[in-house]
Amino acid sequence: MGNVQQIPDNTVAQQLLTLAQLYRHGQASDLMNRSLDKILAYEADSCHVQLNSLQEDLTVFEQKYSLSSTEFYRRFRAGQTDDRMDYVEWASLVQMCENLQKRLHLLTGRIQEEDDTSL
Repeated sequence: MGNVQQIPDNTVAQQLLTLAQLYRHGQASDLMNRSLDKILAYEADSCHVQLNSLQEDLTVFEQKYSLSSTEFYRRFRAGQTDDRMDYVEWASLVQMCENLQKRLHLLTGRIQEEDDTSL
């Protein structure tokens, strides 16, 4: 899976502020537009790939325990499950899916279809 790297200093943040200022002042070029579109599309595609992989993993747990991930996670958060390793791993996968869905929403402005994940 792709990793989100920590920003070592304010260089990237400063560059993003500079881009925002250029856009606000109507100074963005076609190259900038195309580059940003490609970056966002690449990141969204990466999220889709990761979500599909996680969905396969979730399906294994759902079949093993005859329970949807949504219902399992509700029970897990309510303390209605034990602490077996499978449940900890399953809950981690659910959280990873939720985080990826939020990331995808930010990247695309769309909410992930429920058909793509069970959450």
